[in-house]
Amino acid sequence: MAFLLLLPIGLPLLLGGLVLAPPLRGLRRYSGVISSGAILVAGIAAIVLGSAGGSPLGLGGILRADALSAYMLAVVGAVALVATWGGLRPKEAREPQAAGARPRGAYAALVCVFLSAMSLAVLADNLGVMWVAIEATTIATAFLVGHNRTRRSLEAAWKYLVLAPVGVAIAFLGIVLIYAASTGTATATLSWADLTAHRIHLDPGLVRVGSALAVLGFATKAGLAPMHSWLPDAHSQAPSPVSALMSGVLLSVALYSILRVQAVANAVIGPEFLSALLIAGSLLSLAVAAALLIRQRDVKRMLAYSSIEHMGVMALGAAIGPSAIPAVLLYILSHGLIKASLFVLAGRILAVEGTSAVAEVRALLARRPGIAVPWLIGIVGLLGFPPFGIFFAELGILMAGWSVGMGLGVAAALALLLVAFAALVRLTVGMVFGAPPAAAGSPAVAATVPDRSPHGPAVPLALALGAAAVIPFLAAPIGSVLAAAAAALAGAR
Repeated sequence: MAFLLLLPIGLPLLLGGLVLAPPLRGLRRYSGVISSGAILVAGIAAIVLGSAGGSPLGLGGILRADALSAYMLAVVGAVALVATWGGLRPKEAREPQAAGARPRGAYAALVCVFLSAMSLAVLADNLGVMWVAIEATTIATAFLVGHNRTRRSLEAAWKYLVLAPVGVAIAFLGIVLIYAASTGTATATLSWADLTAHRIHLDPGLVRVGSALAVLGFATKAGLAPMHSWLPDAHSQAPSPVSALMSGVLLSVALYSILRVQAVANAVIGPEFLSALLIAGSLLSLAVAAALLIRQRDVKRMLAYSSIEHMGVMALGAAIGPSAIPAVLLYILSHGLIKASLFVLAGRILAVEGTSAVAEVRALLARRPGIAVPWLIGIVGLLGFPPFGIFFAELGILMAGWSVGMGLGVAAALALLLVAFAALVRLTVGMVFGAPPAAAGSPAVAATVPDRSPHGPAVPLALALGAAAVIPFLAAPIGSVLAAAAAALAGAR
């Protein structure tokens, strides 16, 4: 079954090379969709094999698919499928592309490399290999953020290139220290399966410092404050399908890395140290997101700051510990599906309205119901209304925090969530129900017949938003998958 481990890594790389060949230009449009579908199929197959009682899939001590890795691989595939399939807009509905932008073959190849790197990150059985994969995502996404080569996109790309590698370098130093902590044992290793199996004795001092540095470094890629400043610029300037990939899965893959490092540290020094670090990052992220959402003026930046908010809640769940991990994993999937859908829709709004300024996008429900209806459904899910998975995930995290004596932190998080909730409601009401702009000749004034076209594939968005609403009620299959994935963090299958 090593094929299941190699397929999600190798196929995107193969397609990434093929789309650069002139005779195969027709493959460019669907290379991301094919890669995402293959990753999703491999993830689901790994989950099924694991639930059937088989041993975790492994390949040479480098790749391994336990219950958590298989689940995350399926998440990567599902969210990437929404982003790439939903991003297949008609030519007339494409986002404006600046003169001098990179060839679309390069864009398609970079997306494939990005998908391969994220698959490698969740399948790696070695913290060092996982770090290499995270660094590879940085390289690929830096070029994707600056794809249009406008002044603002290049500025965002350079900002991302400065800040993200700094965080990854800090994580590298932490991983080196964790490896050093194992050198006094019979077998020095970076295998997280061995490090969490309680078979070797690690130096607690080195693990304490190394895990703190690794978590701090990966928190930069996860968009947690105060290392978040690259995220709003990068997400707002990247092509919308790339923004969907970055927000929907890249941030979650970085959080997955934090969970793996946390599991190693908890096995050696206990949970209190990293828990305090994650609580601080969580509350600071929620505070930053809530404060900046209040005065946000750009649609994509609004979604980017919302990502910081939701990553803060997930970090709080990680800090709470095992009782909250299943809710965190449900949160990762639900947020990824909804946020990818919203970024795809933000790209369609930019394409048809010619702007992403909140103040200039008004009365969408009356003028463009084909876009406004799924946008409104996605925002409702993002705000945490039932029956969407974010509601149940947030409720599970807050209740778990209260049950373990973190009432003060939970109360602070809830207060900040209410501020962010109010800000998003205000912005959304203006966009969807607000009066059309009064400027002469604006699209809102000129339009006399409502535009009911979705301006792109409607099926992936319907499937994503429908899944985000239905999945929480599939208690038997989904609950067992989440429980097995949470147990894998403690060194179980």
